[in-house]
Order: sequence, then C-alpha cells, then structure tokens
Amino acid sequence: MKDDVEEAILYAKKYLEDLLSFFGLNTEVYATTQDHEVIELNVPSTHLNGFLIGAHGDTARALQYLVSTALKNQNFSCSRVNVDIADYKKHRAERLVKTAEEWFREVKDSGQAKDLQPMNAADRRIVHQAASDYGLQTQSIGEGRDRHIVLKPSGGNGDETEEKPEEE
Repeated sequence: MKDDVEEAILYAKKYLEDLLSFFGLNTEVYATTQDHEVIELNVPSTHLNGFLIGAHGDTARALQYLVSTALKNQNFSCSRVNVDIADYKKHRAERLVKTAEEWFREVKDSGQAKDLQPMNAADRRIVHQAASDYGLQTQSIGEGRDRHIVLKPSGGNGDETEEKPEEE
C-alpha cells in the first residue's frame, strides 16, 4: 500500500488531466487536500462545463469514480476523491445550506424533529455539518435511495450529531 499522499495527489491530477484530454480539453487541474484523506480536484471553467458536469452532476461523479478507482488500482491508501467542475459542487453546497437553514429555523422554532426528503450521501454530509454548526442534532435513517436525515432540536446536554455522515 502506497502511503505517500503527495504522490497520490499528483497521480490523481495527471489521471484526470489525461481523461479530459480525450475530450479535447487540455487544461490544468488544481489538486489539493485539506485533511490528507480526500483529494480535491478542481477543473477550471471551460466551454465544456455542461458536458463535464452532466445532468445533476452525474458526469462529474463518474469522473470522480474513475479517478478513485485508478488510485485504488495503483494501491494508494488515499483514494477518496472529490472532483469539482467550475465550482459546481461548491455552489450547489452553498444553495443546499441556504435551503437547509429554513429547515433548521423550523426545527428550532417548533422544538419538533423534522424528517427531510431522501438525498445522496454528499448532500447528507453537507446538511449534517450545517445542522451541527447551527446547534441541531441529526440522524441518518433508512437504506439506499430512501436514506434521509432527521433534524432534531438540541437536547441541551451538549450531545453531538447522533450519527456521523457516511463515506461516499
């Protein structure tokens, strides 16, 4: 198992740049890591944004999966990857948090738990973090496509989020 995070970052960056070149896009990918667990790959805005992002981010997720699989196949211990095309995910997360703040206020004002609609793992992770920052407790329940978050008012005993967000 290769433990060198810097080597994994360089491999992931080159792999994604090579993939993009197959689509005729020769651009530099910006690669970083905040926590030495997830490699962040940012593709700058180009004329192919819509194509690379895909419907609801499906193509970006597919690129992310390919890079992650390539890292695993090369035996890198660090194989979690986040691919963001033209800050699509960043802006989407900001919009989700803005919407979630309305849910948070509703739970705080009513004192009642609120079941949210099912959402994917990445969106659940964003809501878990935002709810924690807002002082609420959260719990993910259900399986597969039915997995969703329950927002709960803080019990006042300083408990943290009941269930940590799951890995993608």
